[in-house]
Amino acid sequence: MGITMILTLFSGVAMFLFGMSLMGDGLKKVAGNKLELILYRLTNTPIKGVLLGAAVTAIIQSSSATTVMVVGFVNSGMMKVAQAIGIIMGANIGTSITGWILCLSYIDGSGGIAQLLSTATISAVVAIVGIIFKMFLKKIAYKNVGDIMLGFFILMTGMQTMSGAVAPLRESEHFTNALTMFSNPVMGIILGILITAVLQSASASVGILQALSMTGSISFATALPIIMGIGVGAACPVLLSAIGTNKNGKRTALIYLLNDLFGMVFWSIAFYTVNAIVHFDFLDVVMSPVSIALMNTVFRTATILLLIPFIKYIEKLVFFLVKDTAEDEEDAVDFDLLEERFLAYPALAITQSHEAMNGMTKKARKNIIRAFSLLEDYSEEKYKKVQEKENIIDKYEDKLGTYLMQLTGKEMNEAQIKQISKFLHTISDFERLGDHAVNISGVAKELHEKKIRFSDEAQYELSVLKDAVKEIVNITVDSFRDDNLETAGRVEPLRELISILCDEMKMRHIARLRVGICDMKQGFAFNDLLNNLERIADHCSNVAVAMIELEAKNFDTHKYLKSVRELKNEDYTAYFEEYEIRYDINGYRKSKKGK
Repeated sequence: MGITMILTLFSGVAMFLFGMSLMGDGLKKVAGNKLELILYRLTNTPIKGVLLGAAVTAIIQSSSATTVMVVGFVNSGMMKVAQAIGIIMGANIGTSITGWILCLSYIDGSGGIAQLLSTATISAVVAIVGIIFKMFLKKIAYKNVGDIMLGFFILMTGMQTMSGAVAPLRESEHFTNALTMFSNPVMGIILGILITAVLQSASASVGILQALSMTGSISFATALPIIMGIGVGAACPVLLSAIGTNKNGKRTALIYLLNDLFGMVFWSIAFYTVNAIVHFDFLDVVMSPVSIALMNTVFRTATILLLIPFIKYIEKLVFFLVKDTAEDEEDAVDFDLLEERFLAYPALAITQSHEAMNGMTKKARKNIIRAFSLLEDYSEEKYKKVQEKENIIDKYEDKLGTYLMQLTGKEMNEAQIKQISKFLHTISDFERLGDHAVNISGVAKELHEKKIRFSDEAQYELSVLKDAVKEIVNITVDSFRDDNLETAGRVEPLRELISILCDEMKMRHIARLRVGICDMKQGFAFNDLLNNLERIADHCSNVAVAMIELEAKNFDTHKYLKSVRELKNEDYTAYFEEYEIRYDINGYRKSKKGK
């Protein structure tokens, strides 16, 4: 096998992969977000998941792309691991469709109608129409269709190039002898795994096997173990996609590997054990592109049919292999609480909504703590975690808001209406807490990258203010969780103190700027932090006000705050004085004077 033949073969592989990618991308663009929506919404049973996974993969021509999409859903909390298993199983079947499409590249004819149906004619027509759509039509949808057609043409051309490259091997005795070693199941499986891991595509590996079959040197005994290995090797790009995802994302990627691994192990043991007893007489049958496509489809379908009854056990296995820590359990999402069937029973739906809201508030609180820790000990990993958790908090707002609005149309008593109103009034404030955590993490990143350090006095003041903000967040979250109006009454006095502290700290920082203790870079960052901390306190106040005022017949935030701040009853004054002593930013100056 000369260097020219090798280069021609790999150029064919390159065209094949590019054509498949171009065709798949075009199909996804034509479908818009419909494929993702279908995958997300219609996977409530394993059988539906398998059928959808097979259909979507058949359309976009890539089981890896389907699985990577699903890994993203699970990683974001939009889909559960159990839902993903069926889709991934279906993707394993759907990817075998490519092998049947590749069979078209071997259609040929010497004249008449047969010549019109040949691969060369079909590819040429598709390419001409595709380039017209791509170059001369203005609508984006037509251009995307043009991409699909051009992708199909390049894929077919790549397939023909591969077949042409290996055609001379038909007469090579050395090549024929070399292939016999891969009829050994272990060697064949290893070859299939290695080729697919390198090419990052099961379809490309099957395509190469189909091209080699045209030499007449591929027997059933050689093709079967290679097909088995191709399935396992196809897990490589999926596993790579899981790098950087959360544990559920990693579990989902692992499912793809386990499906093919179990199939390979079971059918290897079953087939070769029976063969040792019966001695199948079809092992030496010469394979064609069609028979290889058929073998690939049958093997994958049989594997999935075997595994479907064990979906629950596969889920347990991946959770056993990728265990949750205490932090992971705390960060688990509660979207599954918001089941539509509960909407018919408002009391139950409200309880579920409260549980989901509690989950959202805890995550918002924890993200603020994460952001604060970045100011003291910055790391890129913790910074990314803040952004990741903020995305989940945003999804809470979207899902809860939609669910609660659906619930408002149901018949409810006065107490239930108040509870729903409380949730709707406070959900955006809790979401905004997460936004300010992201803003603070951004300031921490800037301080780290620009190597900005505040003066000792400024750091002390910030530490006091952060403690006050932590307390107001804790009070707000705990009072909301327990529906405790007494502790909610502590929020507004602390909010007022935090506002006063922020104003005083801004004036002090301006004074430090004037005498050169701090510079402008420090000033901007310090001011940003104060603004975000003050806004966190304001949103906590909004939550507490909603809780307290909704117990009255009329909900008037401004009237309530005005009366509280003007009258300042004994409780309010006592709470304010307590916090004023606890959060005294003069401690640093007092200690300096003492020295």
